[in-house]
Amino acid sequence: MAMHAIRIHAFGGPEVLQDDTLPLPVPGHEEILVRIAAASVNPVDGKIRAGKHPSVKDDDLPVTMGRDLSGVVEATGDNVQGVAPGDAVFAMLGWDRGSYAQHVVLKLGEFTPKPQNLSHVEAAAVPLAALTAWQGLMDHGKLQKGQRVLIHGGAGGVGHFAVQIAKAMGAWVATTCSARDIDFVRKLGADRAIDYKAETFEDVVANIDLVYDLVGGETQDRSFKVLKHGGRLVSTLQEPDKAGAIAAGVTGIHYMAAPNAAELAEIGKLLLSGRIKPFVFATYPLQEAAQAQAALEKGAVQGKIVLTVDP
Repeated sequence: MAMHAIRIHAFGGPEVLQDDTLPLPVPGHEEILVRIAAASVNPVDGKIRAGKHPSVKDDDLPVTMGRDLSGVVEATGDNVQGVAPGDAVFAMLGWDRGSYAQHVVLKLGEFTPKPQNLSHVEAAAVPLAALTAWQGLMDHGKLQKGQRVLIHGGAGGVGHFAVQIAKAMGAWVATTCSARDIDFVRKLGADRAIDYKAETFEDVVANIDLVYDLVGGETQDRSFKVLKHGGRLVSTLQEPDKAGAIAAGVTGIHYMAAPNAAELAEIGKLLLSGRIKPFVFATYPLQEAAQAQAALEKGAVQGKIVLTVDP
């Protein structure tokens, strides 16, 4: 049996994505085979495609695009318990596989049951973005109830989950965004929405316990000014300036998100309770993955873009 997968054979723009026909993968002893119903488009996909991400080098090509998904279990390895064919799951993948495809093999520790109140499209929008936010806020940011949090870029894929997770954990949340996104981030629960073009965030907030940076550059450098002594600056984009962190008396952290089924299950509980929810900005069929990536790279996306996958 065969399946379709969107792969790159060379680095470049969206035009290098190809629809390839591949053999159907077979799950190993501690793996499951999933028929993918939907997969999300993330900024890291464009970085990988352009050859600007350390996880994929020339020697790794061709590779299938995509880092997360929602789908239905079709087969399980003989050492897999607690999941059976027909079960709906969602997952963030390791770097060695991709989700822009009709099928994928998942390993234990990557997947968890799909929240029953979400469609596959909604669930596919969650894993990478929400895990990135969770790990940044909780694992690296050490977020505590009652703390003051500033999130840079609160309207995007990771940002819109970060705002909601921080609020669900009992934090006071401010976020920078564009003017068009002010109402959106307020609906997410932001206590203070800051139009980054019309306002200077250092003039608006102070005594911040945690800055969660999804913008980088000079925005990150300026963030030291608003942190209280002993605070944390956590970034997905770049290593915070060490001298700046020392001078401000704060901790600067750069990280990359990793698959974690236990944390995804905790996120699933928040989704099931309605305390957080994904926002799907647009959907594209799998065969239009290039258009979907181009749309994300143009910006002005609130929440996530998702690919729908036909059987």
